[in-house]
Amino acid sequence: MTMRDALGTGYLLLPLLGGGIFHGLCMKYGWLAVLKHPIDGGYTLRGRPLFGANKTIRGVVAVGIGTGIVLGIQASLLHGRPIIQAIELFDYGRVNAWLLGFLVGAAAMCAELPNSFVKRQLDVRPGDSARGMIGLVLYVVDQVDLLVGVWLAFALVLDIRLAWVLWSVAIVVVMHQLLTSVTYALGMRASSR
Repeated sequence: MTMRDALGTGYLLLPLLGGGIFHGLCMKYGWLAVLKHPIDGGYTLRGRPLFGANKTIRGVVAVGIGTGIVLGIQASLLHGRPIIQAIELFDYGRVNAWLLGFLVGAAAMCAELPNSFVKRQLDVRPGDSARGMIGLVLYVVDQVDLLVGVWLAFALVLDIRLAWVLWSVAIVVVMHQLLTSVTYALGMRASSR
């Protein structure tokens, strides 16, 4: 695992930060409110929500839009600069970056749904955590589940390497903590978890 792998993976994941910020702004200011409907449509299983009210269509769309904007900026303004091309993991100039970014962001959000489903079925409320070993497993999965969607979307344009996946786990765990703390402090999120 080289420094280029680390930098390239970080640069590849950078648009997700834009997706998270845009989603936070949508929640804080009520943007895209017409899409603020639970993905599960209010359906339940065993009397419990499938995913919960916090997993909304707006979340998927907002993170997709924010991610698409940042990936589009990477492709249109930064691609072609030697220092950037040295760390790019694929040729940003050969893809529709806006669309790819939207797919990456939306896929990241959708990849969180299985974990939300398990937590709802275990009666873990949104923002809360389970106790014991199950709680630890769910916490770890909660930090990195979005990467399944991210890598599936990026698989459309690049051959994925194990080093990139490992770096992405490390980067996302750190960034998840940072983004959650910042958005909570700014009042964009109800919970600091």
